[in-house]
Amino acid sequence: MRRSFYHYLMTQRGPNESKAEVYLANKVDHDITFPKQSENYHEISSYLEMEVNYISDMTLFDEAWEKYLENNH
Repeated sequence: MRRSFYHYLMTQRGPNESKAEVYLANKVDHDITFPKQSENYHEISSYLEMEVNYISDMTLFDEAWEKYLENNH
């Protein structure tokens, strides 16, 4: 069974926010409107670009998405 991007990110949370993926995971964890069930790149990237201010560089999302794909097949 495939898991959502949100579920993958929740496995990356932690206290060391100097790591970009940990920072993103912690921010998403506190974002109540994040599309938690989505596995769709375009839906999530559009949400992050248009709806939030905690991600200024989408390269962070792209790198996390690649790791998500590697861990989710």
